[in-house]
Amino acid sequence: MTTVKCANLLVAAVLLAAPAWCQAPKTFEVATVRPSAPLDIPKLQAQMRAGQMPNFGAHIDGLRAEYTYMSLHDLLIYAYNVKPYEVVAPDWMNSEHFDIAARMPEGSTKDDAPEMLKALLIDRFKLKAHVEERDQPVLALVVGKDGPKLTDSPEQPPLDLSAPLKPGQMKMDLPDGPALITGSPAAGQAVINMGTRGLFTEKMDPQAQALQIDGEGVAMTGFVDMVNQTMQIGGPGSKEVVDRTGLKGHYKVSLQIALADLMAAARRAGMNIPTEGPNGAGGVASGEASDPAGGSGSTITGSIEKLGLKLESSRATVRQLIVDQAEKMPTEN
Repeated sequence: MTTVKCANLLVAAVLLAAPAWCQAPKTFEVATVRPSAPLDIPKLQAQMRAGQMPNFGAHIDGLRAEYTYMSLHDLLIYAYNVKPYEVVAPDWMNSEHFDIAARMPEGSTKDDAPEMLKALLIDRFKLKAHVEERDQPVLALVVGKDGPKLTDSPEQPPLDLSAPLKPGQMKMDLPDGPALITGSPAAGQAVINMGTRGLFTEKMDPQAQALQIDGEGVAMTGFVDMVNQTMQIGGPGSKEVVDRTGLKGHYKVSLQIALADLMAAARRAGMNIPTEGPNGAGGVASGEASDPAGGSGSTITGSIEKLGLKLESSRATVRQLIVDQAEKMPTEN
């Protein structure tokens, strides 16, 4: 064998043995990024009354990937597979929203989409970020001194994502897995089906001026995720809730959160929420939040305590995605 052939074989062997970090990142075949149009609230309300759910969030269908009305902060969650509270980024990354329509190369799978989205953010928004492990204050969900007051509930069946959507339904790829969301504007409620993690029904109670959340077949992982999602309305500064109950079953759960608490949390996060009462132009409750200082929120805390559980301050090593650099607007398509 000649020296040239030996050299060629050696190069080929090195390339075949190269680790993943040496290989070119997976990228979308084609992608467009545009600032999202302002929300047309009356149009959205009319669509929901007609049984049409808003097409917000991440949607992967075959080789097509769409990210609709999402902030850079939200896009980072999907691209890096992190939780909302694990992202450390400038406040402006929550304010501007974008629509991304992309096509993945032939042979790609849904699992390839996050890496391709990450490559797009690096290319189009000049994103630079790194991951660190940091010791952080958290809220630990633990069993109360008198034990849990939970009713057993059968485990929910896995989601059938191949079934055609019914009117008022939409699929969403949440950070912890897919969910099927069914809106029922006439009943003033939404059902969030997380499969084996639990089935949640959210409904506004006008008389109590509160959001009622009832869950069936709920695993503690699903319950903690629902609590985290609710508390993250307060913005990136909200503490993470971690499960330290040791409970392994599936249960019925019920939470009631004062509308004033939700509105106050949304305002702390920078959302432009009107303060008129239920008969005012804004159509939302006024009044003082039960936890105006921005802590865990007394109504959700009280609901958790009724389940024989409680939230207590603690610390934990938490993975953090630190954004070092990002442009506010993407490069041209």
